Amino acid sequence: MIPVTKTFLPSQEEYNSYLKRAWDKAWLTNRGELTLELEEKLKNFLNVSNLIITNNGTIPIQIALKLFGKGGEIITTPFSYVATSAAIVWENCTPVFVDIHPDYLTIDETKIESAITPKTTAILATHVFGNPCHVVEIERIAKKYNLKVIYDAAHCFGVQYNNQSVFNFGDVSTCSFHATKIFHTGEGGAMFCNDKETYHQLFYSHNFGHNGPLAFHGLGINAKISELQAAMGLAVFPHLSSIFAERKKVVDFYNENLNFDTIRSLKIRENTEWNYSYYAVIFDSEDTLLKILDALAKENIIPRRYFYPSLNTIEYTKGDKMPISESIASRILCLPLYVGISTADLEKIVRTINTQTL
Repeated sequence: MIPVTKTFLPSQEEYNSYLKRAWDKAWLTNRGELTLELEEKLKNFLNVSNLIITNNGTIPIQIALKLFGKGGEIITTPFSYVATSAAIVWENCTPVFVDIHPDYLTIDETKIESAITPKTTAILATHVFGNPCHVVEIERIAKKYNLKVIYDAAHCFGVQYNNQSVFNFGDVSTCSFHATKIFHTGEGGAMFCNDKETYHQLFYSHNFGHNGPLAFHGLGINAKISELQAAMGLAVFPHLSSIFAERKKVVDFYNENLNFDTIRSLKIRENTEWNYSYYAVIFDSEDTLLKILDALAKENIIPRRYFYPSLNTIEYTKGDKMPISESIASRILCLPLYVGISTADLEKIVRTINTQTL
């Protein structure tokens, strides 16, 4: 089988060397030395000021919404993983969808202002497949209407926009360190911010609200990562250069060999240093996509309809029609992309798609 992705795994010896440090100290959670070391390494690598590692990539969104959503309306995108919308509803806020740009697939910033009401408290936008939103315009709108900006940057590890980390934009940015991501801790995530007061709020919120062992700053939840997860992150970290390089080779192969007469790929926003996180292709119709899926399945190739369905169509979001998102969601497919995929497998994928689209 050729899956859509495979987890990058360091050697067991590398992982065990970090586990031994945790075992020797008998300290497995509550921000031990491995967690602290990993945070410092990531801050330096990503060139960010404030970073808190968490136990998954969804809970940072929930914490940001708890702090800034205040039960109001959250302007958001219908084209994202379900966690984005689910977090809004879970935190007792109301998602208000704005359609997407047909090329970049991120929220259409020109449609945001018309969706703002007196109940709007924040904008929650997704950098789709690591492709940044129009962050400058979103910041202008947010300042004009005194709104908070939260970015679901789950796919953005290593992405640079306008010569700085994409995590530096917005009031809070979040990332996923899930096993399928470029950098991972098995299961995990992180939240980023520039403001010291926001960092203070995020920090105590992710640790039950603690202010020392016996006092509390305020309401909190348990979003702490374990030392076992941090060990995986530390073992993966030294391989990042080769991970990016290998993924770029796969993307370059697709770009050079797919037949783009009847399909198109994601358009990366200008001034972006992309991270090769996903390879998405958009077909002319859902019928074509389904035909391609069937042909790939016969070759034991398993891509993914990512993101499908458009989130405004899910029962609990009760969203308005989003014509562009619904159309794209019905026609987009993410192709296999991971370290170690062979040239022969890539040739089989491309040959199967090209044969069906001639």
